[in-house]
Amino acid sequence: MKYIIVVPDGMADWPIEELGNKTPLEAAHTTNMDHIAKNGFSGLVQTIPDKMAPGSDVGNLSLLGYDPTKNFTGRAPLEAANLNIELADDEVVFRCNLVTVYNQKMVDYSAGHITDDEAAILIKAINDGLNLPNVRFYPGKSYRHLLVIKTPLHKDLAKVKSTPPHDIIDQKIEKYLPSGKGTAALLGIMERARKILEEHSVNHVRVDLKENPANMIWLWGQGTRPQLPLFTDKFGLKGSIISAVDLVNGIGRLIGLEVIKVPGITGYYDTNFAGKAEYALKSLKKKDFVYIHVEATDEAGHSGDAKMKMASIERIDREIIGTILNHFESTGDFRLLVAPDHATPVVKRTHTREPVCFAIYGKGVPRDGMESFSEKAARDKGIKFESGEAMVEYFMRRYL
Repeated sequence: MKYIIVVPDGMADWPIEELGNKTPLEAAHTTNMDHIAKNGFSGLVQTIPDKMAPGSDVGNLSLLGYDPTKNFTGRAPLEAANLNIELADDEVVFRCNLVTVYNQKMVDYSAGHITDDEAAILIKAINDGLNLPNVRFYPGKSYRHLLVIKTPLHKDLAKVKSTPPHDIIDQKIEKYLPSGKGTAALLGIMERARKILEEHSVNHVRVDLKENPANMIWLWGQGTRPQLPLFTDKFGLKGSIISAVDLVNGIGRLIGLEVIKVPGITGYYDTNFAGKAEYALKSLKKKDFVYIHVEATDEAGHSGDAKMKMASIERIDREIIGTILNHFESTGDFRLLVAPDHATPVVKRTHTREPVCFAIYGKGVPRDGMESFSEKAARDKGIKFESGEAMVEYFMRRYL
């Protein structure tokens, strides 16, 4: 038996006027998702536990079969794992976004989706320019980077109040800056970095090209070293994970999944959709399980772009899910689960915590299907699982 989970990040949405009061998923042409919903087991799942923020960190832990209330120590430590950053017991790590701020207002959480090369130059300039003992910046991808601080106050810093920049688009940043014990030093780092960024030639060129400059760093998502049980110990399966996002790959590394590198995956609209399916099928020749994560739908939600979200959903349906179904339908010895980790409504441009639709299809899966794979059809079915962990444990059962 082969087990495949496909996660269109943030795919769930709300009705949008420009789409005839349909969600992007309802408006999209999704032959393959509809097929698995009609011929499988489906409904709603609560991927985000009560009192936890609706983020991709919590949502993907949940969809990998883990309880975030027990296993989550912060977003940044998960990303650090994928960059092979070993955290000591007295260290705390922050997610460090390169952002665009004008007139003290958050204009762009991604600095115009700055390129990897430009971002690496800027992060090195900050690290070298600040030259602070026990403070290290690490480049990631595009706008997503990390800051590690070694300090006796690591437990206090892990508890400071911080806000994701994609949650405060077009809002004044003052009341959302990190707050709590020890944050004076954080704010000092942010201010000194800001001066380095404003004077850097990379940003001068971006302004000349009418691109959003990376003129500030934003610190959030902090945490300490996590401890997660291995996936094979939990489910008895060997598996792999495919994502362009350090956060998701970091979770995979921590739980012992092989991180598959696929050429051309970007975490954006231009990612190699088909390549993810092709490499997933290759990995399943030796492995029992593969987890395929796609960021494009979430990026479209944050950008408020309904048509691009719909187009991304259609490509996931056609190039990933369609490819997998075409490969396995003749054998029958597979199960496929499709679910977003959370909703990212276009009208809000940030994450929300309501239950999301899911569909499970394949060998041994009972058919109680929906007419189509959509938020509305899933609501009619109601909540089938109170947690992602419960859903994945059901999905992994040898016999249903």
